[in-house]
Amino acid sequence: MITYEDIKNNDKINAYITRADESLRALGYTEHSFAHVTKVAETSAYILRTLGYDEHTIEISKITGYLHDIGNLVNRVEHSQSGAVMAFRILENLGMPADDVATVVTAIGNHDEGTGVALNPVAAALILADKSDVRRTRVRNSMLSSFDIHDRVNYSVEKSVLKINEDKTLIKLKLQIDTKISPVMDYFEIFLGRMVMCRKAAEKLGLQFKLIINEQQLM
Repeated sequence: MITYEDIKNNDKINAYITRADESLRALGYTEHSFAHVTKVAETSAYILRTLGYDEHTIEISKITGYLHDIGNLVNRVEHSQSGAVMAFRILENLGMPADDVATVVTAIGNHDEGTGVALNPVAAALILADKSDVRRTRVRNSMLSSFDIHDRVNYSVEKSVLKINEDKTLIKLKLQIDTKISPVMDYFEIFLGRMVMCRKAAEKLGLQFKLIINEQQLM
């Protein structure tokens, strides 16, 4: 079996992730490198493990999380589809079984808002993990005065926690935002589509999705 550690230690994969993030840096996007993909992999695993999924599915979800943004190497536009094709070739060449390749490719190809659908549990976990990664350290720009709205929103987030309740009925994204940097409405302006996608992904896993900002429930 191809493991998450095999993928993390693959020099070619890591070169693709590095170069993909360099492209996004040049375009002015927030960080999409190893900090992001590792967090997404680990959060995906947390979601499925908490819900009682088997270790094999959890391992596949971690691999999916690590590879999910590799398509940015080709172009930011339709990067989920590009990434799915790249992941297909990489994983086939590594000898991953076809059923597992299919799960990974489906999830990666459906993780972007606008076109993505939570078609299986791994895809649902990926969507929730990816869209909830909002944090100050993703901002590359060091000058607050030149922030665009995406920089402001990410930089304003002082704390972000994605948590499933003990009854395993709710998944909550709790954010603490410095409203002097970015008002709550800015968050909704750029992330509403992502939050709707999270709600649908949660439903795929038998959960309700709640968004709480500064202790106020907004979704």
